[in-house]
Amino acid sequence: MIEEKEERQGEIISIQNFAKDCGVDLVQGNKSGEMFLTTVNVNRPGLLLAGFEDYFGEKRIQVMGNAEYYYLHSCTKEERYKKLESLFERKIPCVILSKSIEPFEELKEISEKYDVPVFKSNKLTSQLVNDLVTYLNRKLAPFETIHGVLLEVSGIGVLITGHSGMGKSETAMELIHRGHRLIADDNVIAKRIQDEIIGTAPDSIMHYMEIRGVGIIDVRSMFGVGSVLREKRIDLVIELQAWGENIEYDRLGVSSQFEVILGLEIPKLTMPVMPGRNLAIVVEVAARNERLKKLGYNAVDQLLANIDFGKDE
Repeated sequence: MIEEKEERQGEIISIQNFAKDCGVDLVQGNKSGEMFLTTVNVNRPGLLLAGFEDYFGEKRIQVMGNAEYYYLHSCTKEERYKKLESLFERKIPCVILSKSIEPFEELKEISEKYDVPVFKSNKLTSQLVNDLVTYLNRKLAPFETIHGVLLEVSGIGVLITGHSGMGKSETAMELIHRGHRLIADDNVIAKRIQDEIIGTAPDSIMHYMEIRGVGIIDVRSMFGVGSVLREKRIDLVIELQAWGENIEYDRLGVSSQFEVILGLEIPKLTMPVMPGRNLAIVVEVAARNERLKKLGYNAVDQLLANIDFGKDE
């Protein structure tokens, strides 16, 4: 029950949130402004400042360290202004100064002229670049929006899907009551980060659930901070399906099903829904079984091995 994929072409992020997320300080720019980020790559503009303008990554965040600082320091004010203007006129997203380097007055002036924010970090240049690449990989990862509920059950990220009325939220509530944790209800944002699918909730509805007959509840306020998680890798998809007498279900778990999310195959189970069936317990057992499989133990394989061993005797 996966909805149509939504391609991410870029991300608009507020300057304030960017500074908070990356641990940098805004030294020049509009604090209430925004930036448009489109690439996970980070650039050092030393070659451009020195006059080599070919192959410049103008859509990248620009990081200036000691090399750029001392080169600009060796220039006259007029030369420095001209070189910095050649950088800022390209409408770069922002400039970040590493190692707590103090910005030149010309840098502040040109930053204001072209409305490009300048940040400062106390990190080493190499560490700052690595942290930015990690941040951008997560921020700009391709994603899908999935109608379902995502929980952490016994350490396993379980995505429960199915048509409306199948009992997804009620099953999730019972699991939360049993000590498991909620990540997202109704809308799950699934991002592909390298070879993993990470699920989270939209900021506006994070920690909230809709229970038919009750309404909207705040899970964190009701059950405590230990009942929620911000994000979790999706390890298992369980689709709730109305019971049908003419539908054959896998009773032994011999056949393997998968749900393809953003090009990656995620193990999947189809779980029939019928009156009187405790879905929460069944989901909990399925999660524990998936955890055992990840540890290398498969009950079906062990059973078949025992049967073959009995035949030999």
